[in-house]
Amino acid sequence: MRYFFSAGEASGDLHAAQVICELRDIQPDAEITFLGGDEMAAAAGTQPLIHYRRMAYMGFIDVARHLPEVLGNLATAKKAIAESRPDAVVLVDYPGFNLKLAEYASSLGIPVHYYIAPKLWAWKEYRIKKLRRYVDRLYSILPFEPEWFGERGVKAEYVGNPSVEEVEAAIGDMPSREEFERQYGFDSRPILALVPGSRVGEIKANLPVMDAVARRHPEMQAVVAGAPSIDPEVYRQFTQFPVVESTTLRLMSHARAALVTSGTASLESALAGAPQVVCYRAVGWKWAHDLFMHILKIPYCSLPNLITGRIDRKAREEVNREATRTGVRGWIVPEMLVHNCTPDTVDAQLTPLLAETSERDAQLKGYEEVRRRLHTSASAARTVAESIAGIR
Repeated sequence: MRYFFSAGEASGDLHAAQVICELRDIQPDAEITFLGGDEMAAAAGTQPLIHYRRMAYMGFIDVARHLPEVLGNLATAKKAIAESRPDAVVLVDYPGFNLKLAEYASSLGIPVHYYIAPKLWAWKEYRIKKLRRYVDRLYSILPFEPEWFGERGVKAEYVGNPSVEEVEAAIGDMPSREEFERQYGFDSRPILALVPGSRVGEIKANLPVMDAVARRHPEMQAVVAGAPSIDPEVYRQFTQFPVVESTTLRLMSHARAALVTSGTASLESALAGAPQVVCYRAVGWKWAHDLFMHILKIPYCSLPNLITGRIDRKAREEVNREATRTGVRGWIVPEMLVHNCTPDTVDAQLTPLLAETSERDAQLKGYEEVRRRLHTSASAARTVAESIAGIR
């Protein structure tokens, strides 16, 4: 059996690699062609057709600046699909690019499986038409998604969340705090994890704020979580704190608290038990924040808040009214977004999390609810692999 996988960034590379491992366990002779990274290469036993470092363009401006590369990558992928005629195309997140591959594969009569459903409940709901037309099986990793997609005529299956398994595996194989300190040369002060994202633009926007906040807390040991696709010198432009690579989950597990750029890392921090403040600076203008919140159809941006709450615009309006009335946000983790993401505002949210406070206790209790809602009895990767292989 032949399969074509497409993942366009580091998290997708990891999640796709897990599925490939399970698929090759079911079908040892499976042939895998893929767009992705080093994790998928190790799982598939072959090199990527295109490495995700050449694909990780996000947002209109970034894509426009690299349009020739984007179009070239798309042409290469289509050519590979047409020539190999795989038994299935498996797309992992990255919807701007992958939905185009879904349309092409569907036109050739090739079954399309989509793992990690696009977050259309947040924005770009118009893409639902392409999912309905071109995707045969849609796999969700957030428990509220099947209902949302079902109401719009698309069947989605909740298969569990891979971050749960990844965090459990990292913690289960985790060195002690003393061993962790010796390995990286840290001292015994409590760790403050700085997790500024996996893209250069995110790091440039958010790490300066995180660095400024961390320098206000000399009693803490600030450590930057380095992304596997980022040159360490990028971080050196914005901070002198130590950078550790490829160990974010372990860092979070040992951290007293974390400053986290909104995204999958906010969920990982919750699962690892590190109280956090979610940061998303981008540009700092208030009008950009207002536009951002107008485009979004959800009350929150971070996954812990979304998993434990409702996701429609009405919910956001209710949250905002209650916050105006009481002065208290109804979140599990505080979200400091756009112009609200400053050293002063972030530090005001972080400081109570560093001591034994009601704020810290409330966040840790909220994390228990996150884990409960995400729980499944089977591995997400195994469930997806069995579906792709046609045995469930």
